[in-house]
Amino acid sequence: MKRDLALLIILGTSPADAQSLKSLIQEALENSPDVAAARNRVEAARQRPSQVSSLPDPMVSPGWQSVGYPWPGAGLGAQPMANIGLMVTQEVPFPGKRRLAGDMAEREAGAEWHDYQQVQLGLVSKIKQAYYRRAYAAGALEVLERSTALLKKFQTLTELRYSVGKAAQQDVLKTQTQLTILEARRVQLERETAAREAKLLSLANRQPGGRLEPAQPLQRVEIRTTLEELFAAAKENSPMLRRDEKMIQRAELALNMARKEYYPDFAVNAGVYSMGAMAPMYMFRADFRLPLYYFRKQRAGVAEKAHELAGQRKSYEAGAQSLVYRIKDDFLMAQASAQLAGLYEKEVIPLAGLTLESSLAGYESGQTQFLDVMMNLITVVEYGMNYLEEMQNVYVALARLEEMTGKELLP
Repeated sequence: MKRDLALLIILGTSPADAQSLKSLIQEALENSPDVAAARNRVEAARQRPSQVSSLPDPMVSPGWQSVGYPWPGAGLGAQPMANIGLMVTQEVPFPGKRRLAGDMAEREAGAEWHDYQQVQLGLVSKIKQAYYRRAYAAGALEVLERSTALLKKFQTLTELRYSVGKAAQQDVLKTQTQLTILEARRVQLERETAAREAKLLSLANRQPGGRLEPAQPLQRVEIRTTLEELFAAAKENSPMLRRDEKMIQRAELALNMARKEYYPDFAVNAGVYSMGAMAPMYMFRADFRLPLYYFRKQRAGVAEKAHELAGQRKSYEAGAQSLVYRIKDDFLMAQASAQLAGLYEKEVIPLAGLTLESSLAGYESGQTQFLDVMMNLITVVEYGMNYLEEMQNVYVALARLEEMTGKELLP
């Protein structure tokens, strides 16, 4: 019975509505313009490899040479220089360039795919964080409601004792002040709840003013993973790292392409010309683009791509280090908050409840001072808020870890 009072005030929770969260996530993934934009970028990138690996479009050049007059056919058959015909030109990059260009475009498409995955994971994480923060606010409002009800009973008892001269007027005023403070906190939590609801509606791409199902307070969740497992999952699944790897591969191909620029591209020209009564004339020609100024162009291009490759590798290294830090930071926060929530639930809150019950009984019999009861009541409220805040920290940290590792950690 003694433990029940504190738990009734602080831990009167019901299971979170997981199905509601899942439906929100599904709705957001289907309707989010950010996800749709990322998907379109992937589809656009997948169209590039076949384009850049194809030969340039051939060029057709109809024309004539006339003698005596400028119009077509003038002197045709009578003058050896007069002719009318057609030439076709096909540019051909040096062997290997088209394959490299296609491979580079494929790596870019792969990077866009991992960007798309990151957008999805980021959206899911944002929804979960907003959902759990809203659930925290809902739980905190319940704590305030129960605490307010208890404080009003205490206020009635204080007013009764004051009416018979057993309590000071300031005791009545202090209870009224504390009720006002709880009301102010309730207003803040309601504002936070509304803000989280607006965030969820925005992420789900719903119209403003829409409604959500009532949030359910958070339940205890076990951390069923280790830091080493999270590091391994991030190395295997992190879209950010996979994207950087694709960009490194692209930079390596770009360096090879820059080296290929030392070799000449060429163009093949073929034509046939009618000479009138004379035999037709045929023409074939090959044109080569010579990298004559390689010391200013191609050599600088190779150096540029080499620096870009080095930069991509350093970016990958920096991103991996940052990811390791953030994973460790969130994991330690989740662990610490889970331990603190357990302490609050199993020891701190029950003891605070016992202390409150004892002081209330003592106050009724005149053995306990008003201030002691008030401080015990405030302490129970604060411990309840702290418990819910630690629970929120666990859920939010796990949601961020899911985004970074691609590993499911929350039920």
